[in-house]
Amino acid sequence: MSDSRVPLIRVTAMPADTNPYGGVFGGWLMGQMGLACGSFASKRSRGKAILVAADAIRFPGAMAVGDELSVFVELVKHGRTSLRLKAEAVARERDGEQEQVVAEGEFTFVALDADGKPREIE
Repeated sequence: MSDSRVPLIRVTAMPADTNPYGGVFGGWLMGQMGLACGSFASKRSRGKAILVAADAIRFPGAMAVGDELSVFVELVKHGRTSLRLKAEAVARERDGEQEQVVAEGEFTFVALDADGKPREIE
């Protein structure tokens, strides 16, 4: 899956990131995707932006402890005060080049002003 995109987050899954069955916890994957989208949203809106919705979350693959996770983000929709983003989480096996999509979903952020009210995104 040779990819020319640059990930917003790249991290290694550790034992603390596993579920009771020994696989990487879906909540951890969602958290990494949310962090990447939050970084994108704050940069794009030039200020505070908060997560208001996470939709269409899917886990088409599985990753193991030690695998490297890369999260890619793209803009789906730019609203007046909000951004809808698509996140794709790709795992690369620790000791090789094999990659697979392990999670994907859409995240909506709203830009806020200093008073915590929605503000227009330029």
